[in-house]
Amino acid sequence: MNPAVAEPVQAALTKLQAELPMVPLSAAVVEGSIASPSDQVDREEAVVSSPPEATFSEGYERESLKINLPTALAMIGGQHPAVGAARWRVQQAYSQLDQSRVLWLPSIQGGFHFSRHDGNIQASDGSILDVNRSSVQYGLGVGAVAAGPILRPGLNAQFHLADAIFQPRIARNQAWAADHAAAATLNRQLRDVAVAYYQWLDAQQGLRILEATLQRMEGLSKLTDDFAETGQGLQADADRVRTELILVEDRLVDGRERIDVASARLIESLSVSYSSQLEPMDLTVLPLEWVAAESEDGRLISTALLMRPELKESQSLVAAACEQYERQKYAPLVPSLVLGFSSGEFGGGVGNQLSNVEGRYDLDAMMAWELRNLGAGEHAARRQSSARVQQAKFEKLRMLDQVAREVMEGHAQVRRRAERVSITRRAIALAESSYERNLSRIRDGEGLPLEVLQSVQALEQSQRAYLRAVIDHNRSQIELQYALGWPEDVVR
Repeated sequence: MNPAVAEPVQAALTKLQAELPMVPLSAAVVEGSIASPSDQVDREEAVVSSPPEATFSEGYERESLKINLPTALAMIGGQHPAVGAARWRVQQAYSQLDQSRVLWLPSIQGGFHFSRHDGNIQASDGSILDVNRSSVQYGLGVGAVAAGPILRPGLNAQFHLADAIFQPRIARNQAWAADHAAAATLNRQLRDVAVAYYQWLDAQQGLRILEATLQRMEGLSKLTDDFAETGQGLQADADRVRTELILVEDRLVDGRERIDVASARLIESLSVSYSSQLEPMDLTVLPLEWVAAESEDGRLISTALLMRPELKESQSLVAAACEQYERQKYAPLVPSLVLGFSSGEFGGGVGNQLSNVEGRYDLDAMMAWELRNLGAGEHAARRQSSARVQQAKFEKLRMLDQVAREVMEGHAQVRRRAERVSITRRAIALAESSYERNLSRIRDGEGLPLEVLQSVQALEQSQRAYLRAVIDHNRSQIELQYALGWPEDVVR
């Protein structure tokens, strides 16, 4: 594993999952406009403060931000909106778990209560009494009136015993599911950033190829003009080459547009300021070698089944659904509890008189068993919980199939696209040879400059094909790494 690559990636995976594995890039060297790779730099050197190179129309300066793949991945952490939101969902889930664990503990209520009544009331024997009274009560618990009980006990616990037993188990599994979902969010964001980075690099390298083609076309255009002026060639040939030159200039504008669009998408994926001016550290695009093409599908699938957080999330949701079913199953057999205790001062008298204020203590304990809707409600609740269990199990099976498919699909793409890289690399060498030979013939007076045009176009096409093959290969490596769950060690 390359330490220069692994070190910044570890920062992105802290507290959510294992560090992101990487191995050294292959040392593919292509002649022509594809340059040799630059040396890796430390993460501390990734962001540099340089003089502003451009300003927005509003007038503020753009900060230069130099990045490569490791530094781009290292930017994905808790401050990223997608990852940060997922982490706070985990915090919410664990808060719900803490709340479920203290469900049986009483709540505390205290305060002051004054009551005044003027007019008729009915006694227990049915007689009507004209009562004028006042009362006051304060302390632990509020709401004492006349001979009635405390309306809001000072220490009050009210819960179903089934909830006190099963709700912590349900909430614990749901918290685990949220934790694994956050890890899956991080994995997806790492993949999205890596893909956006290579799309941006593709646009950068494509523009370099076009610029090299433009230089060749300008030289060829001057040569055909010279031949036409001296009568050694046709003006029609010179006009044709100049037309091709204009079309290359048009494609250069389109290439710059691609860079701007890809840059905006990469900035969004990284969640950095739009005032940042992205600059690539990599001078070329090299094939990634994270997972070897000859790896076995069975081994890769086993790794994915072990590492993918989506599968762990599905397993936790199945466990939560099973606990919910057990709760509904045992709910009719255990009671609901109501416990209350109050202590304070209470007193009153006729009219507005408040006297004889003394201590008062109240203790209430109730247990009640409930059979909902004559038992039909219990049966329906168990059926609903059983259906949720089956849904969670089938969702887990669906995720297993999806993971296996993603691994096999990604590995197949890695194998085939590696072949494309090898093929297109050879095409560049042949196209360059054809270009040099044709150009040499023209210089020796053995042909017309127009004969070089096809060689120039073939060289550009081969360079573009190689670039596309490398970009596609790297994307397949990224997709496969995501499908594997970003394991600690790259499978070789």
